[in-house]
Amino acid sequence: MNFFAGSDCVALYAISDLHLPLGVDKPMDIFGKNWENYVEKLRDNWQSVVKPEDIVVLPGDFSWATYIEDAKKDFDFLHELNGKKILLKGNHDYWWETLKKMKNFAEENGYDDISFLQNICIESNEFAICGTRGWNLPTAPNSKEKDRKIYEHELIRLEMSLSAASENSVKIVFLHYPPVTKNCINNEFVSLMKKYGVKTCVYGHLHANSAGSAMTGMIDGINYLLVSCDYLGFMPVKLSE
Repeated sequence: MNFFAGSDCVALYAISDLHLPLGVDKPMDIFGKNWENYVEKLRDNWQSVVKPEDIVVLPGDFSWATYIEDAKKDFDFLHELNGKKILLKGNHDYWWETLKKMKNFAEENGYDDISFLQNICIESNEFAICGTRGWNLPTAPNSKEKDRKIYEHELIRLEMSLSAASENSVKIVFLHYPPVTKNCINNEFVSLMKKYGVKTCVYGHLHANSAGSAMTGMIDGINYLLVSCDYLGFMPVKLSE
């Protein structure tokens, strides 16, 4: 899928876990002073670096809303920001619907700069954006049989996305859950990325003390980046241009 046909010389950014509360009463400043006025900080930082022609991928936990209609103010906020935006599902995105329903919601509200990544690949002229939510790894504490089933289903989703990419494209994988931990560097997610020649993997989900233990940098041929918004100081990180 080439959602950005005709986009030349654009920059690619990422930032996750915005947890926007504009449609619900769930402020994030209860999690620390660094979250105070974070919506304003995010907007100002975003507009200072992202150009209208650029692409920004948001790997999960975009809105606190439970239903997509309740997320409209959050989508309005995103729509007013520069760039073309690609969303994928996080563990707190309860508003997430079928791809068809979300596309209809975007079209009905004029969000022509917002797309959703699920079971597909979105290609620009330079790279293939692939990904899925992911899940807790099998080595996670208290992992249960139901977790294994969700994990395996997410592997299928990721392969669907990767297999949809053009053969010679530069594939970048976006996940919500971290695909590697100190106790689990080699797993099916990593094997799948290696199978398709992925060199860059971007993920979110981790905050505060958890972010301090995140596996980042080059690990066995794949560069891992954590892009949770508080970890980034609410500044989108540039991945490519």
